[in-house]
Amino acid sequence: MNNFKISIVMELYNAGEKGLSVKQLADRLEISKKGVKKLETALSEMKQHNDIAYKKGMCWIKHPELYFRAEVSRVSQKSGFIRTLDEMPVEYFVRGRDLMGAIPGDVVLARKTADADEAGHSPEAIVIAVLEMNNSLLTGVIVAEGNKLMVLPDKLCNDPLVIAKVSKPAVMHVGDKVVFSIKKRGERHMDHTVTIVEVFGSCDNAKAGADAYMLSNGLHTQFPDNVLLEAAKLDIDEPDGNEVLRRLDLRGEPIFTIDGADTKDIDDAVSIAKTDHCYKLGVHIADVSHYVTKGSALDEEAFYRGTSIYYADRVVPMLPRELSNGICSLNPQVDRLAFSCLMDVSFEGKLLSYRFEKSVIRSRVKGVYSEVNKIIDGTADEEIKAKYARVIDRIPIMKELAEILERNRVNRGAPEIDTSETKIITDENGVCIDVKPRTTGIAEGIIEEFMLMANNAAASLAMKEKIPFVYRVHEAPPAEKLTQLNETLTALGVNPDGISERSSAADLARILRENKDSEKAMVINRIVLRTMMKAKYSEEPLGHYGLVMPEYAHFTSPIRRYADLSIHRILTDYVYALNHEKLCKKYASFAVSAALQASNTELSAVRCERECENLYMAEYMKNHVGEEFDGMISGVSAGGVYVVLPNTVEGMVSVAALPMGEYEVQHGVILTGACDGSVYTVGDKVRVKCVSVNVNGGFIDFEFVGKNSSGKQPRV
Repeated sequence: MNNFKISIVMELYNAGEKGLSVKQLADRLEISKKGVKKLETALSEMKQHNDIAYKKGMCWIKHPELYFRAEVSRVSQKSGFIRTLDEMPVEYFVRGRDLMGAIPGDVVLARKTADADEAGHSPEAIVIAVLEMNNSLLTGVIVAEGNKLMVLPDKLCNDPLVIAKVSKPAVMHVGDKVVFSIKKRGERHMDHTVTIVEVFGSCDNAKAGADAYMLSNGLHTQFPDNVLLEAAKLDIDEPDGNEVLRRLDLRGEPIFTIDGADTKDIDDAVSIAKTDHCYKLGVHIADVSHYVTKGSALDEEAFYRGTSIYYADRVVPMLPRELSNGICSLNPQVDRLAFSCLMDVSFEGKLLSYRFEKSVIRSRVKGVYSEVNKIIDGTADEEIKAKYARVIDRIPIMKELAEILERNRVNRGAPEIDTSETKIITDENGVCIDVKPRTTGIAEGIIEEFMLMANNAAASLAMKEKIPFVYRVHEAPPAEKLTQLNETLTALGVNPDGISERSSAADLARILRENKDSEKAMVINRIVLRTMMKAKYSEEPLGHYGLVMPEYAHFTSPIRRYADLSIHRILTDYVYALNHEKLCKKYASFAVSAALQASNTELSAVRCERECENLYMAEYMKNHVGEEFDGMISGVSAGGVYVVLPNTVEGMVSVAALPMGEYEVQHGVILTGACDGSVYTVGDKVRVKCVSVNVNGGFIDFEFVGKNSSGKQPRV
């Protein structure tokens, strides 16, 4: 459909069901009398192609209810998806040839062509016109076409695009990873011409791919000059003396921090004592809101970023390092401003009372998880004992209370999801040299329980006082997902008793607990996790299904999350006795926008961390092509079988590498249809060979060697 016909469709779409006369249409399109003949010819052709109805001088769109506006959400080489602009958006599948050259972020007019089917496939549509062009950046690799350099997009199409301009002087080589923008559009993706925005070096380098991903997705690794200027003014060693005097002075208390060995942005500290009546638990959080004030350049940039991003050896912080590693970090032996949650907890783990205080603290020691774990298990050497001498007597009390809180959480029916997180090890050049599962110990669990309690207290206060707030919410799974979980567990040979469309979190917890020692425990954890809704932020206290808490918020990480910074700002005014009416007026709309932005930026950060992790895993496996490994089937799809290794690396066995057959997925966990009768079930142990790796795409290809029952670790 050419531009003229697209303009006709747009006018008829805007006119609605009544349509327009040829004269009205000509007037709207500003067509002269001489051009009416051309218009009538176009209308006749469009009628023949069933694009419109045209009769007795009137024309209108057939079935206008099938037309809708949407935003292009993602595009691959052969297809794409668009999402309606409604409050409850619906995603449609679009074939590549029907995208009209649209790229992610474009707003388009589309026509629905097929409904969603029973197999769960998305409804389908075609793009009629691009209404608003987005200037988003895209990634690709430099290729040679004859003696000319072109760029092959990673996800736009399979055809290299003509380079019209390079925005910065740069030497480009074949195989370089680049970020580009569309300079001139064609009606198909392959007809676009591009401007090279940045060159990152070899696409076989995971760091180059990660840097390109960050830039193309608007995830800033550098801070704007005005933000750095404000941060420089806060590059100070001690807080203001007058501010210290107006706060609760806790510098004499045995407060200390516990984090990973390489943590530099320390935003939480703890204190504990045991009396004859209760535990006195203090959770002391860096008072970031004192330094990052509303409306400042620092605040606007923190709102835009929403969260810090962590992958491999990299941290992309929400705040400049002058704050995150400096005056806001609860470093040992220096005065720091804090926001303290002071709690009395019964010997049964019940929160008896709490209060929030603006405080000043002085951490006694920078604790490290691995060292505290050694103190707990009795293997600490004299050097570690000397380091913790001023607080070592508190560690058994911490462990005692944490065990009570953990037991209560289990008794509430909170599912204990055991997700296998990945630790990427890089060398001095940022090249991945090892991949391991990230392990945790008792000390990590202690801090998690204490943070949960402070977060619960913050939300309880907000709900009690009915003040605007940003809650961390986790809604119950929809009935169809729970029904599907029952069917999936049955297909895996796992007893699904108690799992129905009305299942509680406790029912899911029971399934996990009963299968904790099963060979399929990891797979069951993944399936249960996929059943549950994604947690998000909301101005409404919707409760937390996974924690089985009606009151929950994020209070404990304001250096890393804007949601926490937001509620610090609200609670500050509450603590300083701003009256209820003014508090509501000041923060009602702020809570809504902060919750939405925090949710969106969290999703973006999670996608980034996952995509970049895939690049580093592929870079690591590049040195292990041809080697064999023991693994487990972690997923199946129409395209093949996913296999995860004990070190958390995941690759795929393509259907092209499987026996001949007509394959189909059953219950989401079984791939059947092989001519030789082979069946591939999630949870099966297998042996695979790494046959190829694509670092640029983050793809790892395996082939089956045979079933494995040895339980050996992979030879990596």
